[in-house]
Amino acid sequence: MTEAILLVGGKGTRLRPLTVHTPKPMIPAAGVPFLTHQLARARAAGVEHIVLATSYLAEVFEPYFGDGSELGLHLEYVTEVEPLGTGGAIRNVASRLRSGPDDPVLIFNGDILTGLDIRALVDTHASSGADVSLHLTRVPDPRAFGLVPTDADGRVQAFLEKPQTPEEIVTDQINAGAYVFRRSVIDEIPTGRPVSVERETFPGLLSSGAHLQGMVDSTYWLDLGTPQAFVRGSADLVQGRAPSPAVPGRCGDRLVLPGATVAPDAKLTGGTVVGERAVIGAGARISGTTVLADAVIEPGAVITDSLIGAGAVIGARCVLAGAVVGDGATVGPDNELRDGVRVWCDAAIPGASLRFSSDE
Repeated sequence: MTEAILLVGGKGTRLRPLTVHTPKPMIPAAGVPFLTHQLARARAAGVEHIVLATSYLAEVFEPYFGDGSELGLHLEYVTEVEPLGTGGAIRNVASRLRSGPDDPVLIFNGDILTGLDIRALVDTHASSGADVSLHLTRVPDPRAFGLVPTDADGRVQAFLEKPQTPEEIVTDQINAGAYVFRRSVIDEIPTGRPVSVERETFPGLLSSGAHLQGMVDSTYWLDLGTPQAFVRGSADLVQGRAPSPAVPGRCGDRLVLPGATVAPDAKLTGGTVVGERAVIGAGARISGTTVLADAVIEPGAVITDSLIGAGAVIGARCVLAGAVVGDGATVGPDNELRDGVRVWCDAAIPGASLRFSSDE
């Protein structure tokens, strides 16, 4: 049995206002909290015991998932009082692990949606005899990421911070945020202070001669850190582009949850999700959008690639594209919201007061 640590303590600041009331891993993606997809994929790969490293809004996880038995898992929760960084969070939960010193421990970041073959990563770790194995993925533009070049056998050669010049882009391989640690390596991480695995633990291991193995797996991979990425990830889950055993329904162009009301002539496309008890009015056209529970979309609204918070109201004939509307906000009729605009929780925008184009 392989056990795992799931890092779910982040504040999700890039996702505000969605994360004002809800920690990032608990925001619904394809109808269930994003964390459900990660737990279900780990379980499908044979993981049975998972320790969740929580911090921000820690109190919401356990009431929802309990002991994990409904997912066939044994879950435990450890809350950081002070934020400890990725390495510190891993070390902070080590006492809950049951593995022996040489056993593998899987570690996942709570904001990565991936099609990674988890078993293949564990097998690579075992066959290479590595101290730490890392899932690497290839990206077309690696400038926003830390680069991880490897030799012909997949051994990690360096950890390079975000490259600034073309000469510094020596590989398109990046750290994809899933690892297998030899248990004894976790126990060597310093306690009681913040530690970054990316900036401190991994480079330190490399310079001390430890064996770090990279496994390139370029299946589906998405960092759900921004609202636009989160909406896309949810739509990809609904459409079956991103694999998950936890999607509550068949894959297709839309996912309508129980209790939602959708007008017969409304059009839902592009992996749109309509949450429980939400109402979609006549003639509304909604594409690639997540509408959370109890939200109301009034007749004739046109919404694309947006996230509508729980209980929010979008007025008649509004046009939204790439917008985020916080929980409980009200957008009056005939508004136009575009291009990354964020409407805060419980805000109220009067009718016909915001436009991004002329009124012709």
